Amino acid sequence: MDCSGRKCKAAFLLSVDEGLIVSALATAGRTYNSKLLDVSWAILRRSLRQKKVPSPESYLGKIYAHASLGNLQKAFGTLHEFEGAHGNSINEAEDLFSPFTTLYPLVLACSKNGFETLDSVYYQLENLSRADPPYKSVAALNCIILGCGNIWDIERAYQTFDAISSSFGLTPDIHSYNALIYAFGKLKKTFEASRVFEHMVSLGVKPNAKSYSLLVDAHLINRDQKAALSAIDEMVNTGFVPSKETLKKVRRRCIREMDYVCDDQVESLAKKFRIRMGTENRRGMLFDLDYGTEYAS
Repeated sequence: MDCSGRKCKAAFLLSVDEGLIVSALATAGRTYNSKLLDVSWAILRRSLRQKKVPSPESYLGKIYAHASLGNLQKAFGTLHEFEGAHGNSINEAEDLFSPFTTLYPLVLACSKNGFETLDSVYYQLENLSRADPPYKSVAALNCIILGCGNIWDIERAYQTFDAISSSFGLTPDIHSYNALIYAFGKLKKTFEASRVFEHMVSLGVKPNAKSYSLLVDAHLINRDQKAALSAIDEMVNTGFVPSKETLKKVRRRCIREMDYVCDDQVESLAKKFRIRMGTENRRGMLFDLDYGTEYAS
C-alpha cells in the first residue's frame, strides 16, 4: 500500500451478522438486484473468514435470488455448493432439499417457460453428469420432476424420474416419489398415483407427511372423499398429524358431495388434534351462486 510517506493503518475488514446477509439476499431476489446479490455473498464470505461454511438459510437465499433473476446455471451451481456443505446433515437433509418448500423457487424458475426451460436444464444436468469431476444431484432432478408436474406434463415427469436411476445412476429419494405422485394426481390419475405410493413403500422408502397429503389430494381431485379419509387414517396410524389445510380440503369435498357422515369424521379428526377449522362462509357463498347468463330483470 502506498501511503506517500505517511503512516497508515492496514485495512480492517468488518464482520456482518449472517442474518442480515440472509435478509439482503431475500431483498436481492425480490428486487431482481444482481449487484446486491454479489456484494452480499462477498461480504458473507469475508465475514466467515473461511472458518465455517454459510448456513443453509444463506445458500437458500442465494438460490432464490439466482432463480428470481433467471440465472438457472448459477442457481444450480449454488445448489451443488449447498449439497457439498450440508448434504450430510441426516436429520435435516429431508427438509433442506425439498422441491416443495426450500427449493420451490428453483422449481418455478425451471417451469417458467414450460417444457423448453425444463428440457434445457435437464440436458445441462446430463452434460454435467459426464464432466470431470461429475456432478449428479437427485435434488436437482426432483426440481425438474415437480416442474413437469406444474405444467401437467406427466410424460416428462416420469421420464425424468426413470432417468434418476437409469441415466444418472442415482437412487430416487422420498421427494422424487412425492413429485411423481403430485404429477399423477394433478392429471386425475389417482390409480397411478396410488401405485407409485405403494411401490415406494414396497421398496422400503418411508412416506412422510407430504406423501400422504399428496395422496389425499389425488383422491379429492376425483371427488372421492372416502378414499381421502382412508389415506388420512393411514397417515394418523403411521404417526403423522394431518394439516389444517388438508382437513379443510376434505371437508369442502364432503359438503359439496353432501356426504355428512364423512364430514363428521373430519370434524372428529379436527377435535382429536385440536385443529380449529373455522367457517368458510365466503367460499360457501361463491359456491352457491347461480352462474347464469341471464340478467336480473
